[in-house]
Amino acid sequence: MASAESNVNPVLAQSDLPHGLPDFASISDDDFLPAFAAATATQLGEVSAIADNPEPPTFANTIEALELSGRDLARAAGVFFNLVGPDTNPRRNEISQELSTLLTDHANTIAMNQGLFQRISTLHDAADTLDLTEDRRRLLDTRYREAVRAGAGLDDAGQQEMRTISSRLAYLTTTFSQRILDDTNASAVLVDDAEALDGLGAAEIAAARRAAAEAGHDTGHLITLELPTSQSVLTELNDPATRRRVFDASVHRCSRDNEFDTREMVLEIVRLRARRAELLGYRDHAEYVIAEQTAPSPAAVDELLGELIGSAMRAGERELAAISEFAGSQGAGAGIGAADVTYWLTRQRRSQSEVSLEAFTDYCELDTVITDGVFYAAGALYGLSFTERPDLHAYHPDVRVWEVFDEAGTSIGLFLGDYFARPSKRGGAWMNNIVDQSAVLATAPIIVNVLNLTKPDAGEPCLLSIDQLTTLFHEFGHALHGLLSAVAYPSQSGTSVPRDFVEFPSQVNEMWALHPQVLAHYARHHETGAPIPAELAEAARANAGADTAHGTIEYLAASALDLAWHRLSTEAAAAVTDVEAFEADALRTAGVGTELIPPRYRSAYFNHIFGGGYSAGYYSYIWSEVLDAETEQWFLAEGGLRRDSGRRFAESTLSRGDSVDPLVAHEKLIGRKAGIEPLMRRRGLVEAHG
Repeated sequence: MASAESNVNPVLAQSDLPHGLPDFASISDDDFLPAFAAATATQLGEVSAIADNPEPPTFANTIEALELSGRDLARAAGVFFNLVGPDTNPRRNEISQELSTLLTDHANTIAMNQGLFQRISTLHDAADTLDLTEDRRRLLDTRYREAVRAGAGLDDAGQQEMRTISSRLAYLTTTFSQRILDDTNASAVLVDDAEALDGLGAAEIAAARRAAAEAGHDTGHLITLELPTSQSVLTELNDPATRRRVFDASVHRCSRDNEFDTREMVLEIVRLRARRAELLGYRDHAEYVIAEQTAPSPAAVDELLGELIGSAMRAGERELAAISEFAGSQGAGAGIGAADVTYWLTRQRRSQSEVSLEAFTDYCELDTVITDGVFYAAGALYGLSFTERPDLHAYHPDVRVWEVFDEAGTSIGLFLGDYFARPSKRGGAWMNNIVDQSAVLATAPIIVNVLNLTKPDAGEPCLLSIDQLTTLFHEFGHALHGLLSAVAYPSQSGTSVPRDFVEFPSQVNEMWALHPQVLAHYARHHETGAPIPAELAEAARANAGADTAHGTIEYLAASALDLAWHRLSTEAAAAVTDVEAFEADALRTAGVGTELIPPRYRSAYFNHIFGGGYSAGYYSYIWSEVLDAETEQWFLAEGGLRRDSGRRFAESTLSRGDSVDPLVAHEKLIGRKAGIEPLMRRRGLVEAHG
């Protein structure tokens, strides 16, 4: 249990649970604001002591001291911000909005402390003479750049404007995310006629009826929406009218002139980001962001996206022509619309396979996949083992807790799995850190994976599609990045790497989802226990390996849209008044303007860039995939699922966080710089490319 001292706020209390797992049951929402108020005050006192230190600045008394300050704040943030994404409520939303400006102002106060900045600058100027280890040199450089980018080098008027901009942006981005969740829930499609659900499985229909009942509908079925534009349910619904209803509900989220409309917020966010970049001497927000990434420049990102867009659009034309012809042969009538593309694409691909993939989900029961697939691969590669701890309770009854052990049997952290959708959880899938690993602090990681699977009825299995299976392995790749971290300083731990590198380890982990050795270990029929037939396993691998041009174009369109918004100067941003018109023009200009394939996220619900941390960085997934595709080939060349290969990957990448240059580490692993060809082959673009 948590500390019993009555005068200690339960959010800040040192927990006696394994690895400091927060005692969530002891914490109420009313505890958060007092905890943050106390924690920020404590850190400001610590920072003042560093800034006012009469001794000459050293790495230890300035950079390391700053790194180790704010431990109460880190504890509070680890608890609260883990809750607000997967299990929010109106009170937590209010707190989140209040904290968005409070914490931004707090960070600005520290960054703009001139005494502190002078000490950091002195050390930065003398860095070459300090004989620092690589991780310490990187930490010093990071602290200096962070201060400059926060406005520490501006005059008083510039600093005040930076404070105003950053506080307003914090409020807007927090509110943007909340509105997406609210309108996604409000846009769910109620279907009164059960025949309109033809094509869905019994479990999906039961879940839709349960969702309707939970939403207060006495009859009917409620089709809830996923975060991206494309809805997986569209691949199965046989009724074209129902497909259009779901598709229209998806693409019009947050642009319906209701209280959840975000379009004015998009414009304000873009203008503020452009002005901040201008204040700091950058041409635009994209240049400001990419300066801190592994990509050398916005031009380098443009070059990669341009090369892929040309190939993808040519492949897309062929793909759309083929499915249009196929749909016509099946009596689809006068062409297909955007709501029909994934439906007919799925049917065409099934028609080309001698083996039906419909039975695949029967061999992918969630619990079995976790223990005998995800955890098995982690054991084979990294020597990890997992023991479920039903005696440990997380923040929601659905969340499960595992203790993680290394090869020597030493407990190295906790892993929490939060897999099922609920109205209080925002859409998508992600990884959270409740506690960061740090050798200096002697802290072990507590990592959370969040998904949005449909929760089955009591006693029924949760069966995974191939896409859901891939997502499960992807998010666990992020978890491994956190669990295997072995760095000194918490700000360099795990996934605290450049944004366009953070997806790399998670994408690498996807390769094991259908790897023959892993699939054979977990894929058993959920009723009979029979192993998956060889022909079905091979068909699943062939299906997963044949990326559609549709999916590639969706992603590239979203990436191009992100960059278009964030390449605007202050003057150009001020001139934009119509979100949809700008979006359409940006997609046409980038060469991905097609009505049949809208971007993965439209501007009004593009949470990654207007609510999350991917502004001018949504390209990161494809940038990381270049490294991932090369690394997959490296693993296969080294023999696949082998402990030695896993050890080398962990030592070079997963354990190092931001304590080393990630691209240099990757080059050392594979023996050269990564090239684009493995990615082009994986996405089926080599023919068009060549």
